This record gives sequence, structure tokens and C-alpha cells, in this order.
Amino acid sequence: MKSKQGNGKAYIALTATCLLWGTTWVASKVAVTQVPALQLAYIRQFLAGSCFLIYFMLFKKHPLPSIKDLKSIFVMSVLTMVFANGLSTWGLKYIPTGLASLIGSLFPLIVVLIEWIFYKKRDVSLLTFIGLFIGIGGVAFVFYENMFAHIDSNFIFGLTLSLFAIVSWSLGTIFLSRHHLSVNPYFGMGLQMIMGCVMLFIFANATHNTIPLASITRHSWSAISYLVISGSILSFIAFIYSLKRLPTAVASLYAYINPIVAMITASFLLKEKLTLTIVIGTIVTLIGVFLVNFSIKRDKEDLITEAEI
Repeated sequence: MKSKQGNGKAYIALTATCLLWGTTWVASKVAVTQVPALQLAYIRQFLAGSCFLIYFMLFKKHPLPSIKDLKSIFVMSVLTMVFANGLSTWGLKYIPTGLASLIGSLFPLIVVLIEWIFYKKRDVSLLTFIGLFIGIGGVAFVFYENMFAHIDSNFIFGLTLSLFAIVSWSLGTIFLSRHHLSVNPYFGMGLQMIMGCVMLFIFANATHNTIPLASITRHSWSAISYLVISGSILSFIAFIYSLKRLPTAVASLYAYINPIVAMITASFLLKEKLTLTIVIGTIVTLIGVFLVNFSIKRDKEDLITEAEI
């Protein structure tokens, strides 16, 4: 049971998580128009990861994780920092911000599908399948709207990258659920970021997908600074804080609000088209995601009740 103390601060933290992570999509869109995507990803990860590591290793004197934990952290870094973050940043260069953020909200659906297909998890309820159907249908509705305005090879490429990114994030979620880490989550995230930035740095430079740091404009550095401070540090701290002090169902509300914040912000700041079709498709998608989350939570509670009986 979550502690009731500090619930007011926890709700403030949840609100901050929704706003910061939602607007992060817009900041990434701004930066990726001028900075190569993989370079943008490794700069962001290096700066944010360094902040976490400096704090824990120099000020908190936190010991290094065990070899077992380091191996798990490395796998998580490949899945979440290199593929999920790197590819989603790259894909954002070619598709609208709102569509990218909506794809990012699909990870609960992807997790269910991966576990059902590859892990032979057959105890999936009818409500979960209904949620999957509704969620995928809602995204298809948004795709339909966007494809008429953006359909070309770049749009398809960006869409493919974004889908690969969310699959990788889902695989990371499944991996973490099966390999619990015995390290501070903030410290572990810092290590993931540093490992990820090294791998992205090597790949970006090997493929000449970089520009000189001196040629990055102030406008882009402002967006990068926002991504590091708000998107990678403050929002993550706020999310962990709210997760520890609020019911999981409440703390996970950010997943439904982030795409809405991203779409509204992008429509004002980036003049991205926000039509009735996109709004309806987004609402339908988020209803599907909610039904999947609700059904999974209900099934877990039923299993606990049966075990107690």
C-alpha cells in the first residue's frame, strides 16, 4: 500500500511528469530539425547521465553495481537508450510530433502482444483483446489522417523507426520485469544513459551522422538543455517520486496525458495540424490503452485473491 503522507507533493510531481514528458516531444522535434538525430540522442544522454552519476558517485559515494546488475543494465541500455530513444528521436525528424507521441503511448499494448506471441502467455482476457483492438484501431485512424498530408518515403521511414523504437522499449520493460535490479533506480538510469551515449556516439561517428558542436545554434542548445533538465532529469525524478507515493494506476496516468500535451503544444508552437479526426483517433487509442492496463491490473488482483483463498 502506498503511503498517504506527502500525497499533495506526489500529485504535483505527477502533474510535472505529464507536462514535462509531453512537451519533451516538442523540444526533440525542434532540436532534431537542426542536429542529426543520433548525435542529439547521445548529447542528451551524456549530459543527463553525467548529472546522475556525479551526484551518486561523488556526493552519495554510491558503490558500483555487481557484475550481474551491470550486465542487466547494459541490456536495458541497448534496448531503451540506443534503440528506443535513439530510433524514436530519429523517427521524429520525419513524422508529426503528435503521431510520434501517440505511438510512444502504445507500449502496454505491445508488451501484451509480445508476451502473448513469444512468451506463450495465453491467460489474456477478452477485455485485454478488446483494448488491443480499440487501441490499434485508434492509431490507424490517426495514421489515415496523417498519411494524406505526409505520405512519402520519409514518412514511412520515420513511422518504421518509431514503431521499432516502441517495440524495443516494450522489450526493455519485459526484460526489467524478469531481471530485477538491486541498485538505486536513478543511479541505474544514469548508467544506462552513459552506456547508451557511448554506443550511439560510436555509431553516429562511424556513419558520419554528426555535425561540429560549434555549429549547433543557440536555439538548438536551448532545446537540448530543456531535454536534459526537464525531459531526462526533473521528469524522471518526479515520476519515481509519484510512483512511490501514489497508487500505480494513478501514477501511470501520465501515459494517457503525455500525447495530449504533446499534440496541443505542437499545434501552438510548431503549427502542426490538429484536426477532429486526429483528436478522435487519439481518444480512441488512449481508451484502448486504458482498457489493456485496467484488464491486466484486474487479472493480477484476481490471481492474488485466488492465492489468498
